[in-house]
This record gives sequence, structure tokens and C-alpha cells, in this order.
Amino acid sequence: MPIHVEVVTQEKKVFEEPKADMVLIPASEGEMGVLPHHAPVLTTLGFGEVVIRKGGAEERFAVYGGVVDVRPDKVVVLADLAESSFELDMQAIESARERAARLLTEGVPPELNRQAALELRRAELALKIKSRLQARGAVLRIVDQQENDE
Repeated sequence: MPIHVEVVTQEKKVFEEPKADMVLIPASEGEMGVLPHHAPVLTTLGFGEVVIRKGGAEERFAVYGGVVDVRPDKVVVLADLAESSFELDMQAIESARERAARLLTEGVPPELNRQAALELRRAELALKIKSRLQARGAVLRIVDQQENDE
């Protein structure tokens, strides 16, 4: 029996796969693997990468906080912010990282300090994820696989 997976933000449903084999979740307590028939869990998401596997294909999403609801037959990732790891723009990420680092070193008003620190953390995570993907080379994606099935 496969597991149904949804990745959702406040703005939209980012991804849905009704027949995934496995989900890796960056829970705030550490990495969590979820297979079909997993015990129910409700936990917070840390900053990290959600990996959804189906056969030899996978989808990956950079997530920046939120919660995840795990049930025996379904996983719902309710992310504060989520974007496809495959679509991360290295130039935009590097620019955001430099801007946030500059703001933190030059000093910002106290009300903007937390925002700059979060922007820097997001950019550094995105760079790490994108670098790992580039090092792995080509990956068969679930989305591509679904398009070929139609």
C-alpha cells in the first residue's frame, strides 16, 4: 500500500503524490523517514529538505519551518515556505545570502535583525541543497515520470 503525500503552503498546494513509497522529513528533532502504515505523528518542521520517493524517482522540496501531519496512509507537509529543490536559482540565492550577511554585519534596526537572520539561514540552506543536487547529477523526478505516463 503506497502513502499519499501533499506539500502545502499558505498560498497553494505545491505538490501531491497519491502513491509514494517513502517520505523523508526534516522534523525539528531530526530527520524522519515515513513509510506506509507509519504511526500517527504531528510534529514541527525544521529548515531542511523533504524528499518524496516513488519507485526510482523522487521529488525534493526545500522547506523553511511549518508542521507535518503523518497518518498511516497520508503525509501532509504544511510548510511556512516550500520550493522545489530542482528549481532553486543559484544566482538569486547567492544574492540573497550576500544581502542578508551584509545587513547583519553593517547592522540593522532591531525589528529587521530577525528577518535578516532568517533570510541568511534560508539562503545558506538553499545553497547547500542545490550543491548536493548538482553533485548527484541527473535525478529521475516523479513529475517527469507522471508526464511520461499520460
